[in-house]
Amino acid sequence: MLPRSIRLTQADARLRPVPDAPIHPAVQRVLDAAARKGVTLEVTAFDESTHTAVEAAAALGADLGQIVKSLVFVMPDPDGPEPLLCLVAGNDRVDLARLAAVSGSADVRRASAREARDLTGFSIGGIPPIGHARPIRVIMDPDLGRYPVVWAAAGLPTSVFPVPPATLRILSDATVAPIAEERPAADAGAEPARGLATPRDGDA
Repeated sequence: MLPRSIRLTQADARLRPVPDAPIHPAVQRVLDAAARKGVTLEVTAFDESTHTAVEAAAALGADLGQIVKSLVFVMPDPDGPEPLLCLVAGNDRVDLARLAAVSGSADVRRASAREARDLTGFSIGGIPPIGHARPIRVIMDPDLGRYPVVWAAAGLPTSVFPVPPATLRILSDATVAPIAEERPAADAGAEPARGLATPRDGDA
């Protein structure tokens, strides 16, 4: 019997959800982080990877823009790299110049896979927006607000959860600021196509 804080459902998923799967410790950390803010998440676990935004969108039958990419960046600090988590839509890429302006660090850069794991406690492909090993500053691109519900990684490459963007902001204590690359005006109002073969920039 699964706890009430996690429910594995088929919904509109294209991949087969894993029935009655035990809760992985990484997923439990995400559930616990949400519970501390009074939010109960419904996690869907698949038997195949949703490591990239494209895979996640295809598995869920969702638009690519509904997939939250949790991308880890680092800023130089005398005590070691300071992590910065960026939440952007699956069809967007982080603009380093914008991120530098928003973060106040001209030397901000992408974290390596090892740095991302060490700083968050999660491996690339399953990095969630909450539940990290240490407090992390979070910046959320407003483009995610185009949808009533978005999907974020739940700690593993095979687990995701739906959440309204406003709730995601509260859960992650994120600052909302434009950090994604600008798209051509012709594309700005268009809905992203499902299954568009765009990489997820390496993170969940």
